[in-house]
Amino acid sequence: MKGRVLIAAGSDSGGGAGIQADIKTVTALGGFATTAITALTAQNTLGVFDVLDVPPAFIARQMSVVIEDIGVDAVKTGMLSKADVIAVIVETLERLAPRVPLVVDPVMVAKGGHKLLDDAAHDALRRLLIPRATLLTPNLPEAEALTGMAIANPEAMVAAGTMLRSFGAAAVLVKGGHLDGPEVIDVLVSSGGTELFTYPRIDSTSTHGTGCTLSSAIATGLAQGLDLRQAIVAALAFVREAIRHAPGYGKGHGPLDHTHTLRQPRN
Repeated sequence: MKGRVLIAAGSDSGGGAGIQADIKTVTALGGFATTAITALTAQNTLGVFDVLDVPPAFIARQMSVVIEDIGVDAVKTGMLSKADVIAVIVETLERLAPRVPLVVDPVMVAKGGHKLLDDAAHDALRRLLIPRATLLTPNLPEAEALTGMAIANPEAMVAAGTMLRSFGAAAVLVKGGHLDGPEVIDVLVSSGGTELFTYPRIDSTSTHGTGCTLSSAIATGLAQGLDLRQAIVAALAFVREAIRHAPGYGKGHGPLDHTHTLRQPRN
């Protein structure tokens, strides 16, 4: 077991996204997951039915006791619904883990359409958290909300990623799964330039938690010593196989199979 990943995110009672997906992903990839739970949700594959926020001071307490005892090699953030939650997470990281890589998944709207980020938190995300990010991983609706741009093609994805980098993120991976077409294109914008990752679309409704899973897989790679591009490539491959092997649970957008790596034959 290599790579300590601290995850600050919400809990998904359906097990397909959030903290549950994060822990499964980090574990399946050989890392060690620790958590600071930011909210409890009542949700399943059909949507989010209720949210119970965790007090910011207790979120900071979770992070502090973990970092001070166990340590951390990478941090991933997910659902952070309030401005004061974002502020306390940034303050805690600056105080206890200022040089640790941070992957920010700007969770703004659930798969079923439930809004997970209020207006004040949207501003705090841009002002406080994004400038701290080693990598920002928005999907297209999130990138549109953050930039005010309409994104309908890869060229617009590059422009959005460039704008988001100007907010202070070291690198941005704009995920193109919401675009139509037989292929999925993701765009990485970093100090090294722009790179497109293209792969065949998998026809599946089992896509709940793909963003959580991808960002946690990238954080695990970084925690294990991979460079950013290596971590992204490995994470994209992991997510594709997790979709391909999805169990088909639920009546809506079903969960992935995060454990497919654990069933592979060992030499």
